Amino acid sequence: MRFRTLLDTPGVVEHSILRSSFGFMAFHGGNLERTTDEIAECAAERAGASLYTVTQPFPLREHLPSSSVRAEESAPLAAFLAHVDVVIAVHGYGREGLWTSMLLGGSNRPLARHLASHLRIRLPNFAAIDDLDEIPSELRGMHHHNPVNQPRLGGVQIELPPRVRGLTPHAASFDRVDGRIPWTNALIEAFVAAATRWVSPAQTEPGGGRYLMDPGPDEPSPPPPNVVARSAPENRPRRNDRPRLWSPPNRPPR
Repeated sequence: MRFRTLLDTPGVVEHSILRSSFGFMAFHGGNLERTTDEIAECAAERAGASLYTVTQPFPLREHLPSSSVRAEESAPLAAFLAHVDVVIAVHGYGREGLWTSMLLGGSNRPLARHLASHLRIRLPNFAAIDDLDEIPSELRGMHHHNPVNQPRLGGVQIELPPRVRGLTPHAASFDRVDGRIPWTNALIEAFVAAATRWVSPAQTEPGGGRYLMDPGPDEPSPPPPNVVARSAPENRPRRNDRPRLWSPPNRPPR
């Protein structure tokens, strides 16, 4: 199925609001990757950020690979991607053994590390994995046609397990606020903090977009915004000693 065909399907809703140059997306929302559109919409509203969502009605569950979601087939998507500088694309996934792992892919690795730092503060019971080598290849969000990589400075694709979205039996043990469990509200708070405190290294570092790509093995990782970089390799943060995650074969990349 083409993206345009999905958008023309009865009951499918495409929604976009242009605000700041920071954006949130959830184009697998509604009945497909449930609650992702609600999370993105709430975070965008609180952060004053731009928003693009596509929601599918029940019982429709049509999964298009992210690389098939093309701006040339949607004027609102094209306008959104031209308006924002960076974006967080909110996705949902479920995989045995990874029920507490949030996977941060996408081309803007400084933003991924920035977002991961806020997630770790607010969701200590979950793992925010921002090392691409530890993310299954089909969930890394690195395809050049993936909308998360289309804004001027790229973006982060975050894969959320059902537990943090309040979709597992654990949710029954929590009191809900605004219809959401505490884990989901903490997730939204982390998104808002990351969006409102983000300053692109391309704007603050000499030479512009040096840190839009991953540092090489002999380069220091980019510093937090507004912190002067140091060149000594020993200042690089250590990688966590988590084992690499197994990748099942034959699933198309996002």
